[in-house]
Amino acid sequence: MDRTFIGIEIGGTKLQLVAGDGAGQIRRRWRAAVDPSRGSAGIRQQLQEFLPEVCAEKPQAIGISFGGPVDRLSGRIARSHQVGGWEDFPLRDWMSEQSKLPVIVENDSNSASLAEATLGAGQGMTPVFYFDLGSGVGGGLVIDGKIYHGLPPGEAEFGHLLLDRSGSTVESRCSGWALDRRIRQAAAGNPDGILAKLIGSSTGGESKELNSALARHDPTARDLLADLADDLGFGLSHVVHLAHPAVIVLGGGLSLVGEVLRETVERAMRGYVMQAFAPGPPVRLAALGEDAVTTGALVLAGSM
Repeated sequence: MDRTFIGIEIGGTKLQLVAGDGAGQIRRRWRAAVDPSRGSAGIRQQLQEFLPEVCAEKPQAIGISFGGPVDRLSGRIARSHQVGGWEDFPLRDWMSEQSKLPVIVENDSNSASLAEATLGAGQGMTPVFYFDLGSGVGGGLVIDGKIYHGLPPGEAEFGHLLLDRSGSTVESRCSGWALDRRIRQAAAGNPDGILAKLIGSSTGGESKELNSALARHDPTARDLLADLADDLGFGLSHVVHLAHPAVIVLGGGLSLVGEVLRETVERAMRGYVMQAFAPGPPVRLAALGEDAVTTGALVLAGSM
């Protein structure tokens, strides 16, 4: 049997662990919700609880994909923008001590970028730019099958790209939490609309109803999608002008809105790309879905 590796995804809302091979094939998985109020200590406790069962798989190494900027050379966390207590934490050394295994730490979007570029929607193309729309927004650039790394900590932080001089960023406008807020505001302004009826009195996760509202031709949902795509298209035009990728891959939870989001973002981006680069690279939906981050972590572990 092929050697076994462990891939771990540490995000702002979920914790995922998988066992698989170094080619990214997942054989087994574990999953838990993250409680941000418990901070980083709560997530480390969850990891400790999983480790006996995980290590029973007799893995050779562990790859960790972390939701935030990391210093990949030292394996230390720079910060999490969703969960407190991670600042300057030596995650690689801590996990190596807990598991007695070699550990590599990478940013989650970089890991997903590697997976999608080598095994997913960007396979056979270079450069590949990947961005994810989840609780936060991240990005990663893969050139000739290798993650582009700038100076630590972090690179290709697409979510923190400024959209204006007042401080609005891609993440503050386009993340899952930001879209939830915009949906609540729009529903409050049109309480009799389809979207307002779908979300009811919820105070989180409203974006999951966007697809249903779009399918029912709700004008409020259509306007929200257009605004979201315009912000993303503007941000992605800067990526095109700086890196001119062969393809842009859209992942994360909000990518499940599907083809209507992909097509609208691609069309909006083309309106901001300079003529010399027109029409700009295609935008594709991620092929690996929620497995992109952990698949990338497996590949990284297998490369050690």
